[in-house]
Amino acid sequence: MLGKVLMKGNEALAEAALIAGCRHYFAYPITPQNEIPVYMARRMAELGGTFIQAESELAAISMVMGASAGGVRTMTSSSSPGMALKQEGISYLAGAELPCVLVNVMRGGPGLGGIAGSQGDYFQATRGGGNGDYRTIVLAPGNAQELADFTVDAFDLADEYRIPVLILVDGYLGQMSEPLTLPKPNGKKFEKSWAVRGSEGKSKNIIASLRLVPDSALEVHNLHLQDKYEKITEEVRHVDEYRCEDAEWLIVAYGAAARVARKAVDSLRTGGTRVGLFRPLSLWPFPDRELNEFAKEVEKVLTVEMSLGQLIEDVKLSVNGEAEVDFYGRAGGAVPTLDDIIGRIYSYEHQDHTHVQAS
Repeated sequence: MLGKVLMKGNEALAEAALIAGCRHYFAYPITPQNEIPVYMARRMAELGGTFIQAESELAAISMVMGASAGGVRTMTSSSSPGMALKQEGISYLAGAELPCVLVNVMRGGPGLGGIAGSQGDYFQATRGGGNGDYRTIVLAPGNAQELADFTVDAFDLADEYRIPVLILVDGYLGQMSEPLTLPKPNGKKFEKSWAVRGSEGKSKNIIASLRLVPDSALEVHNLHLQDKYEKITEEVRHVDEYRCEDAEWLIVAYGAAARVARKAVDSLRTGGTRVGLFRPLSLWPFPDRELNEFAKEVEKVLTVEMSLGQLIEDVKLSVNGEAEVDFYGRAGGAVPTLDDIIGRIYSYEHQDHTHVQAS
């Protein structure tokens, strides 16, 4: 595929994974990410790769562990309840330092919820739903082009730091068709002498997350992981700043919510209100220092979410008292509208600062 193409977000992500060299994909179907396994089933057959529709989410993430241990590029995708089931395996992957790409095309919850897009998995993604002191890099694309570009980058980040990388997408972005230019591989090469090859004459590597002997082994390993996470925090921090230079108001949002917020910024600017959009592209590491610097120059920060107060925790930690933080959220598949955001800013002085609109 060359030049500009029109693709659903889910399909753009899947094709980008193939461009990045992924030839081993394992998943269990769930809406609204089903276009990814459907696309992979066809394209893997054409490319001679491996596609397996696993019998469960637990089986799929276990297959990812096996493929990654063998040193190949591998990916799985799911949606919110399915990602919840994969958390044990994700903790194992992090503990064993196995690189892979994980995709969560979020739907509304809790529980089975519904199939409309949502952002209710922010805590699950950035805090980790499995056991232990571990992290995953979390990327938050906002359109089909970024879905493709970030996927190629995700495989490189996974290999560079030997860490699972999660691409967090709300269902609306996954289902939306947009024009994009398919990316090219970044061309980076990664040595994988640690991998389990099973070939005569190769080193006999052992990959595991269990560490019992000596007594200090697990603590030493955790400290090693923390050193790596600190390095990632310094080196992997991405944000898109839109009309922030002279802003009095700063809106913080990601994904589909940020697309609406961007329109609100333009509309409010036309009316004379100086508003900017701070869109984190990496949710972990969160660009806290960058947000703190802007917070020193604005009067108020408004967090806009398709959830009921998750992103706002990182916003408050980052702002650290430098500005007032307000919140507007929708849940259950509802998307903040242009009028919602504009009205929230115009009526701020007369509203309860912890206001939540739920429907």
